[in-house]
Amino acid sequence: MTQSGVGIKIIGCGSATPSQVLTNEQLSQIVDTSDEWIKTRTGISRRHLALADESLSELAAKAAASALEMAQLNPQAIDLIILATSTADDLFGSANKIQHLIGANQAVAFDLTAACSGFVFGLSVAASFIRSGTYQNILLIGADLLSRWVDWSDRTSCVLFGDGAGAVVCQANQTEDHLLACELYSDGRQNGSLNLAYQSESQPMVDNLQVARGGYQPLTMNGKEIYRFAVAKVPEVIEKALFKANLQAPQVDWLILHQANQRILDAVAERLQISPEKVISNLAEYGNTSAASIPLALDETIRQGKIKCGDIIVLSGFGAGLTWGAAIFRWGI
Repeated sequence: MTQSGVGIKIIGCGSATPSQVLTNEQLSQIVDTSDEWIKTRTGISRRHLALADESLSELAAKAAASALEMAQLNPQAIDLIILATSTADDLFGSANKIQHLIGANQAVAFDLTAACSGFVFGLSVAASFIRSGTYQNILLIGADLLSRWVDWSDRTSCVLFGDGAGAVVCQANQTEDHLLACELYSDGRQNGSLNLAYQSESQPMVDNLQVARGGYQPLTMNGKEIYRFAVAKVPEVIEKALFKANLQAPQVDWLILHQANQRILDAVAERLQISPEKVISNLAEYGNTSAASIPLALDETIRQGKIKCGDIIVLSGFGAGLTWGAAIFRWGI
């Protein structure tokens, strides 16, 4: 337990993905690629893509409603909503729209941006609020619609990304702290390796004054650099979190990494000497859903009945920023 005597417990989870699916075969009609090329290098077979009129807020609200249902909690009991996303419907944030959509009218709401690490960062933030006694019930959502920002003519990046949302309900727990450890890191020196960069266009005003008309470039990525970064930093941060939790790798029941690339998942598990059977992967169906990938994989695995009460789960996110982190928690409703 923490010094305050208040711990954190995850009491519900949920997820949602668009119904529209783009297969590798269909993608090969758009760019010079193939199903074999994509599967061999990434492990991805399909990805779910939002329609033009689908919003991130609506998808996130579906995941949130599912999590609340599992938690058997009324939306009005939620004190805080944290939305981890890099693709909000509104540059000012989408958490408040979600608050309205699910009827959580007592909740404070804000967005958190840490790209593919966003859910792990958000879990740490939620734990801090709960352990301090500020809030009792927190809804944490990871959601992204990266299809909005992908260059569909760039085969090095467009094959990777899909859309989705996942959510968990975190609650104050007076008897035990289920979040056993958390480690977070950032390194801005490598910021250029993965970008969804601002792009401005000069707009003349009056008397030689000018302002910038804002927009964004399509997503760009140095895949080799991200791979090297991930296979070096992710095992390291997990080892630090295990040390903090006084645990050894063999005690881990499940490893849920950000679903970026199957080769990364395999390399991390091998370095940690964690059995492949303990590594959760849904890349084949969804691809890389950024901040949604960890809670989406968590929700699916729990609903499949694989994760049992008392199981120790290691989460690790990594991505743009560059950011990375790990969290270890014990599952039990």
